[in-house]
Amino acid sequence: MGHRIFLAGASGAIGRRLVPQLVAAGHGVTATTRQAAKAEDIRALGADPVVVDVFDASGLRAAVLAAKPEIVIHQLTDLPAGLDPSKMAEAIARNARIRDEGTRNLVEAAKAAGAKRLIAQSIAWAYAPGPEPHDETDPLDSGAEGGRAVSVGGVIALEKHVLGASPIAGIVLRYGHLYGPGTGAAAASDPAVHVDAAANAALLAVERGTQGAFNVAEPNGHITTDKAVAELGWRAGFRLAE
Repeated sequence: MGHRIFLAGASGAIGRRLVPQLVAAGHGVTATTRQAAKAEDIRALGADPVVVDVFDASGLRAAVLAAKPEIVIHQLTDLPAGLDPSKMAEAIARNARIRDEGTRNLVEAAKAAGAKRLIAQSIAWAYAPGPEPHDETDPLDSGAEGGRAVSVGGVIALEKHVLGASPIAGIVLRYGHLYGPGTGAAAASDPAVHVDAAANAALLAVERGTQGAFNVAEPNGHITTDKAVAELGWRAGFRLAE
């Protein structure tokens, strides 16, 4: 039986690969974008589009309440096309704001709507230096400096908001570096994950997995993904049929 799902960030790299998977699984999806021009693209994928900015707390709350979701999925980012190095410094700051303020707004809206589960995108390269491979119990790099401090600080805030969203069950997906359609990359450095497999982890988390964090990446020496494989039934080799 399908669920009512509110997907924040449907026009991003993962969102565009996630909507078809959610729809095919029988879920009813309300999906957001900040740009009205992208609404019809979302509708064509089978979701009901809503144009809203995550920093507009009252507008976001109204959109989530109207959707009446059982499950909220957070795939919001603000990154330049192809991860353009000349634009990444500003993007890191914008992303950190989304992860902190945006996530806080989304959690409050989800609570108001009575959602039962919140699934959020995080990253798998924010661990503090230490023995590898890292599992999900290892600490994040709260002592980072420079641009990494901004990025990791945003991740720490996001995970705190999501995992502390009781009575909502919070699940954090710590993705490796994305590659594949819509990412601007044909391959990625370790830890890496194909965008289709990353999206599939979010689909699996709709029904499976208890509260907590899950590393989501292809086999590598930096992090272990045993938990996602065992609890979510996740497979790194998953690909959408083209």
